[in-house]
Amino acid sequence: MTSPHVPCRRPARRLPALLLAGLLAACSRENPPPPAAPDAGYAAVARGRIDVEGGLLSLGMPRDGVLAEVDVREGDQVRRGQQLAALDGAPARLAVEGAQAELEQAQAQAKLLAGKLAAARQRAQRLEAAARAGAGDGQSADDARAALAELDGQQQVARAAAAMAAQKLAAARYELAQRSLRAPIDADVVRVSAQPGAAVSPQAAVFTLLPRTPRIVRAELSEAYVGAVKPGMPAQVSAESDDGHAWGAHVLRVGQVVGPASLEDDPQLRADTRTVECVLGFDQPQALRIGQRVLVRFGSPAPPQHPAKG
Repeated sequence: MTSPHVPCRRPARRLPALLLAGLLAACSRENPPPPAAPDAGYAAVARGRIDVEGGLLSLGMPRDGVLAEVDVREGDQVRRGQQLAALDGAPARLAVEGAQAELEQAQAQAKLLAGKLAAARQRAQRLEAAARAGAGDGQSADDARAALAELDGQQQVARAAAAMAAQKLAAARYELAQRSLRAPIDADVVRVSAQPGAAVSPQAAVFTLLPRTPRIVRAELSEAYVGAVKPGMPAQVSAESDDGHAWGAHVLRVGQVVGPASLEDDPQLRADTRTVECVLGFDQPQALRIGQRVLVRFGSPAPPQHPAKG
């Protein structure tokens, strides 16, 4: 017995659906979806990172040379003006000693001429008085005045030489000071990149310092929510790892430049998302690590809504 013929059902055509899906995907790449709405009760939410005003300090030696000593290690706390490292200072010290000797010689010459000038002035005055009284020779008085003028000129030259020697000494001392590097601010030493005996130059960073200034947050605020954030607005900063820690903060300033997001992990979103940097300060000093990523919620959460009683 033959089985009854059952007509085969052809599968539905899927080509139009696949084309539609491809077009939608292409549109989504050209026009990325708007940023997600912030958490309920907050004006905006943004990613951020911990920083300090001005960032880390990278310091090189003021002059080329070979390091003679490195006076700090990574992890040390340094005070403003504290010496960090020094180059071989022997040539600079010799220059200072030579300039000091020149200055002392010029000062001694000026002092000697000052004594001669005083004696010559007194002699010229006596000869002039004698000539007026008819008891002296007028020519002798003229010669005394000429000698006085010559000594006066020599003294002026000696004073100029002493001033030049003083400037040379100041320059030599300045160069000696440039053979060492001192901390420009109270800071923590984050990195030391050279040891004694290494050749260094002003272009190569030897030390990286973390200024001991208050931590700030640099948040990347979506361009869509820039109008909702104002300086002075309160905010909540929490670790991006969501470990339950949160810190009170407030907006210090909102940037004027729109640029791509740098804290977004997805390369496509990083290229498409436009953000404005927003800088926040903590309400209480925090010792968070520089570069730590955080989540910033701008504004204050709205109070819970209780249903009205009937």
